[in-house]
Amino acid sequence: MIEQYVVDLQEVDDRQVAFVGGKGAHLGGLSRIEGVRVPGGFCVTTDAFRRVMAQAPSIDDRLDQLSRLNPDDREAIRTLSEQIRRAIEAITIPDDLAAAITRALARAGERAAYAVRSSATAEDLPTASFAGQQDTYLNVVGSEAILRHVSRCWASLFTERAVTYRRRNGIDHRTVHMAVVVQQMVVPDASGVLFTADPVTGNRKTATVDAAFGLGEALVSGLVNPDVFTVRDGEVVTKAIAAKQLAVHALPEGGTREVAVDAQRQGQPALTDPQVVRLVELGRRIEAHFGRPQDIEWCLVDDVFQVVQSRPITTLFPIPEAGDRENHIYVSVGHQQMMTDAMKPLGLSMWQLTAMAPMHAAGGRLFVDATRRLASPASRAALLEIMGRGDPLVRDALETVLDRDDFVPLLPDAGPGGPPAVGVPAGGAPAPIATDPAVVRELIERSRVSIAALERDIRSKTGPALFDFLLEAFEEHKRVLGDPLNMQAIMAGMEATWWLNDKLLEWLGEKNAADTLTLSAPDNITSEMGLALLDVADAIRPHAEVVAFLEGVEDEAFLDELAKLAGGTEARDAIEAYLDRYGMRCVAEIDITRPRWRERPGALVPAILDNVRNFGPGAAERRFEQGRQKAREKEQDVLARLRALPDGDGKADETKRMIDRVRTFIGYREYPKYGIVSRYFVYKQALMAEAERLVRTGVLPEKEDVFYLTFQEFHDVVRSNRVDGGLVRQRKEAFRSYEALTTPRVLTSDGETLMGAYRRDDVPEGALVGLPVSAGTVEGRARVVLDMAEADLEAGDILVTTFTDPSWSPLFVGIAGLVTEVGGLMTHGAVIAREYGLPAVVGVEGATRLIRDGQRIRVHGTDGYVELLT
Repeated sequence: MIEQYVVDLQEVDDRQVAFVGGKGAHLGGLSRIEGVRVPGGFCVTTDAFRRVMAQAPSIDDRLDQLSRLNPDDREAIRTLSEQIRRAIEAITIPDDLAAAITRALARAGERAAYAVRSSATAEDLPTASFAGQQDTYLNVVGSEAILRHVSRCWASLFTERAVTYRRRNGIDHRTVHMAVVVQQMVVPDASGVLFTADPVTGNRKTATVDAAFGLGEALVSGLVNPDVFTVRDGEVVTKAIAAKQLAVHALPEGGTREVAVDAQRQGQPALTDPQVVRLVELGRRIEAHFGRPQDIEWCLVDDVFQVVQSRPITTLFPIPEAGDRENHIYVSVGHQQMMTDAMKPLGLSMWQLTAMAPMHAAGGRLFVDATRRLASPASRAALLEIMGRGDPLVRDALETVLDRDDFVPLLPDAGPGGPPAVGVPAGGAPAPIATDPAVVRELIERSRVSIAALERDIRSKTGPALFDFLLEAFEEHKRVLGDPLNMQAIMAGMEATWWLNDKLLEWLGEKNAADTLTLSAPDNITSEMGLALLDVADAIRPHAEVVAFLEGVEDEAFLDELAKLAGGTEARDAIEAYLDRYGMRCVAEIDITRPRWRERPGALVPAILDNVRNFGPGAAERRFEQGRQKAREKEQDVLARLRALPDGDGKADETKRMIDRVRTFIGYREYPKYGIVSRYFVYKQALMAEAERLVRTGVLPEKEDVFYLTFQEFHDVVRSNRVDGGLVRQRKEAFRSYEALTTPRVLTSDGETLMGAYRRDDVPEGALVGLPVSAGTVEGRARVVLDMAEADLEAGDILVTTFTDPSWSPLFVGIAGLVTEVGGLMTHGAVIAREYGLPAVVGVEGATRLIRDGQRIRVHGTDGYVELLT
């Protein structure tokens, strides 16, 4: 292949990122859009970069060192990246390459001024913009200066910020190459940035324009506050005109300087309203060309807009595909399931296939379309009520959208039809159910029998027949979940909890009384799981050699090694028995692609060791009995106080019935999830056996690649024995970008993301507000834990984390309180916190960022806030 070192911008398009980098490719694409003016220029291609890099073999060694560095070791990255930059800048540009560049310059005039701009191949990508990571030089004059600045742009591929950004986005330094755009300099009257979607709210129908006088450098460098305009439906809807005291101007001899803006002009807008609207119309054409919202840098010269850069806005949360032009409101599934991490495609599709309601994927997360329910007065009220009880922030976010009457207007004839929202049973409230423990035992047995049949029948299924079988199994999965008796039992426990809290607050002025009344409720599989790990610790604690061995465990083969130690057989048997019952669980367990405890038992070791250190023998039985005794004493106290009231006997009798009801059913609230995850592990084992066969036959390079396929795509690969490797790579890149996104509680079809807010003024200044889910107050050391496998807890610690699904319950036995960023009154973490008597506040926005690890805090689980004490 003949190398080409210089190419005119007009000769490239947005498909040639590997040749001219992201910026160059986008500028080439922009120049082909009718009505879009792009300053002329050329690209020094990645062929030139590779040619120059080949002249410095020592750089290879430094790149090896760079790849091995910890991305958090900023000092080492700073030192090594500086060495690489110096080495690149010291390379003499070969004569033929320099001549190609100067010939391109001669065509525009030797003394013309240029902007010399870095254009990396990992830049301006749909999933990672790399904005500001490499360097740009303005108003460069003369061939000698331009050649010098081309070298500087090559070297800027290894700025500290660019190196760190690549490492955190999983991009190999060796796969990224640098082109350089040399573009004719324009001297603008005004310049700035246009976002074709609101970068703060995500709204795709609202554009924002930042504008200032002179070159855009004044705005980018923060020298001035820009004028800010918002535009919607072809009109300027808001504007804030700043006092622009400085501007950056180009110097005739090259370079730039700051100049003071005339006092009379400082408060004048940099653009008129018609110019702003015209700019946004231009931006919409550019957005349509690239197929996604754009971050556009523009200049205004003699009332003509010129575009000097356009890149995708990578921070926007994607919108579910609706297939129509109607407005839609989506509610996050992850906030209900206490798992807001991004999921891989196989995980998403499996949950969609087994869920009780249609679910829409976006940004690696799942959402339920609540629009039809919100369009009917009756179903809107019911939905807002149940959402508010579970998570007030979801209700607030929904009401924020609904307050705009034109987004989802009430349609009395719409009826309650449509798919149920998350956590809301279809068809309204379930029928009454007798308060009888035999009901729970029957439901558990039905689930056990169904799972046993699945395990038996799936053993003989392989290849395409396995996928056909699984589609039938998913129907049985949904039948068990949708069993009317199952729904009745779940709702009975929840409704009894709400009744007790509401009535005992009204009659006795006592908040969250049900928290104590539900302590050590029977048949709670999740709380039993946490207590059972205390029993495992009892089997290990007497054997010092086993404890010492576990403290050094670094791989997943440790169970086989235990039998070689004194007491190791007993320890291994205890762990194996635990895994037999709970090994299908893991953090983020609704995503079938996540490794289960049975697959990675080492994840349990930190919790086991914490239990060994912090508890004595028999702790599980004692804790359960203590909780049951507290609940019994609370019941007696409440009933006695009620009988002292007017009509007290009636109130006490009704309350007694509800206490019996909540203790009968609230523990079962956790069992359906256990059944789901048990089934998921059976599905996963069979699917991974197929993935291993695909690896053995050379269809796949590694079995985990199937995680980036949907269930149907996996089925197609098994049938055809062919896989689209490009699709897998694309999905991996997309997943990495999704991991950086924050899941909104509510998302609209306009792209607006809403997290909701607490409308409260009854908390101390500086306190963090949340939802009270488990009563009591506790003060202690905050332990901010983002990965359960890395938890190091001591008695009295308060666990602070993003979310806790059932897999976190083994940690709950050793802590004094709980704070999470996600959660509701009836999510799993809240249920188990009440079960263990832990004061807990959930839904605390930014808790893991605002609370420092080791900081002393006070958790007000009754009133719903957290005080930062040190």
